[in-house]
Amino acid sequence: MTGAGEDWLRDGLDVAGADSGLWVPGVDYVAGWRDAREAADRLNRALLAAGFELSDLRAVASTNEDGRGVVQVAGWPDIVDRLAGLLEALAGGDGGAV
Repeated sequence: MTGAGEDWLRDGLDVAGADSGLWVPGVDYVAGWRDAREAADRLNRALLAAGFELSDLRAVASTNEDGRGVVQVAGWPDIVDRLAGLLEALAGGDGGAV
């Protein structure tokens, strides 16, 4: 939403309870995102090397509410299932740790 003045900046945000909104003042989200981005880039390179297309499966950098980096894997269910099969094969097929 947009409007006159600066009120449009607060549209949809709980400004009074900022710690329950999208951004918490004083939290360094950029540093967490940067760490997550580096890890996501590495995983994306590995996915490409394994024959995956990033349009089908990719790692995405984000942060959580306290600024810690988070990497999420997003993809089509059949492609994620293929990745799971590869990881299971690496783990010896029994679902154990690699």
